[in-house]
Amino acid sequence: SFAQEENKPAITGTIQSQFDALSMDDFEQAFTYASPLIKRLFGTHENFGVMVSKSYPMVHRAEDVRFLELRSIAGALHQKVQVRDANGALHFLDYEMIQDENGWKINGVQLLKANGFTA
Repeated sequence: SFAQEENKPAITGTIQSQFDALSMDDFEQAFTYASPLIKRLFGTHENFGVMVSKSYPMVHRAEDVRFLELRSIAGALHQKVQVRDANGALHFLDYEMIQDENGWKINGVQLLKANGFTA
């Protein structure tokens, strides 16, 4: 929809900014792009950093990031992202985005199964 396309530059900008911070191990900066829900869940940027490096190594050390479709699911905007990791493997992630007074924030990330996707 038009509303989705209109918001895409701001949404991809938030996600890219987090990737940039993570690539420099700047977990404090990366944590600023998280929604209030995620911030409450992890409490500190240190906890957040441990989770990302352990559970999402492809996000922590992304070699290449491509933004695929932005779609609306149950009233929330989800940005699909293709990430190539340091070993050259492709991963697909779904970023749930919410908007607050400070712009778009990441409200959750889900690793999608690669089945059915081609590079």
